[in-house]
Amino acid sequence: MAELLLVEETRIPQQKHYKSKPFPAVISPPSSSIPIPALSLPLFTQSIKNQKPYLDSLLHESGAVLFRGFPVNSADDFNDVVEAFGFDEFPYVGGAAPRTSVVGRVFTANESPPDQKIPFHHEMAQVPEFPSKLFFYCEIEPKCGGETPIVLSHVVYERMKEKHPEFVQRLEEHGLLYVRVLGEDDDPSSPIGRGWKSTFLTHDKNLAEQRAANLGMKLEWTEDGGAKTVMGPIPAIKYDESRNRKVWFNSMVAAYTGWEDKRNDPRKAVTFGDGKPLPEDIVHDCLRILEEECVAVPWQRGDVLLIDNWAVLHSRRPFEPPRRVLASLCK
Repeated sequence: MAELLLVEETRIPQQKHYKSKPFPAVISPPSSSIPIPALSLPLFTQSIKNQKPYLDSLLHESGAVLFRGFPVNSADDFNDVVEAFGFDEFPYVGGAAPRTSVVGRVFTANESPPDQKIPFHHEMAQVPEFPSKLFFYCEIEPKCGGETPIVLSHVVYERMKEKHPEFVQRLEEHGLLYVRVLGEDDDPSSPIGRGWKSTFLTHDKNLAEQRAANLGMKLEWTEDGGAKTVMGPIPAIKYDESRNRKVWFNSMVAAYTGWEDKRNDPRKAVTFGDGKPLPEDIVHDCLRILEEECVAVPWQRGDVLLIDNWAVLHSRRPFEPPRRVLASLCK
C-alpha cells in the first residue's frame, strides 16, 4: 500500500505550465487507494523512501513539489518528513534572516513582521555556499495572505536577457557586491535583522572573522558592537549543469528593495561587482517580471513545499496573523 501512496499527481488552480510541465508539481494521497483514517505519518514517510527516485525526478523536472493532504501535523512530523528524503542537512551560517531553531533540522522561516513583504531571492545566493534544496511546512495557515510565491529562475533570466541584454551582460561580467550592516544581536523588527552572533553562530569575534573569511566575506567591526559585511564580487548568473541552462541566481531584487532597516540603505546594499550602482528602473522591471511569472499558492495547514534552490526563487507576501511556516535547508 505504501508503494501506491505517492504516485498520484494532482492539479490546483494556481499552477502554471512550462513546456507541458506543471509548476509546481502537486502530490496528494490517491483518493481511491487508501482510506483517509489509515493514512498515517509513518506510512507517508515510508512512501517517500519507497518513491524517492520518482520524487527526485519530479523535483528536477518541475523545480518545486507541493505535498498536500498528508498527515503532517507538527514540527516533529515535518522533521520526520525531511529526514525521510535523506538529504544532508545544511547549516544556516551567513544568512540574513532572523530564525529560531524548533526541533531537529527544523527552524522558523524568516520571522520579520507580518506587514512586511520578503522579496524574491534564491536562498543564500549572496554567499558562495548555499543549500541546494529547501523545505517549507505550514503549521498554522495564515488568516489572510502570507503566500510563499515561487518563480522559475531560468525563465527570469531569459526574459531579462531579452529585455535588458546590456544589463545582463554587465551582471555576467562583474557579478554583484552585497553590503550588510549587522547589529550584535538579532533585530526581530527587520527582515534582515540577524545579528552577527547568530549569523556566524558564535559570540567570539575572532571565530566570527574566521567564519566570514571562510565564506569569502569581509568583516569590519563597528563602534556600537555591530559589524559590516562585504560579500563579493559574486556571480549573479549561474549555470545549472543538471538542466543545461543559465539561471538568475542572485538576491539583487531582495537586497535592493528589501534590505532596509535602521542600519541599512537598500540602494547601497547591492551594487555591480565593480562597485557601480545598479539602475533603479531595471531592478524594478526585474521585480515586475518576477511577479508576472510567479505562482502563489495559498498555504493550507499540513502543506510541505520542497524547492530546488538551483531552479526556483521564492518570496513571502504580507499576511494577517496567525501564520507559522517552518523551514529546513539541505545540501
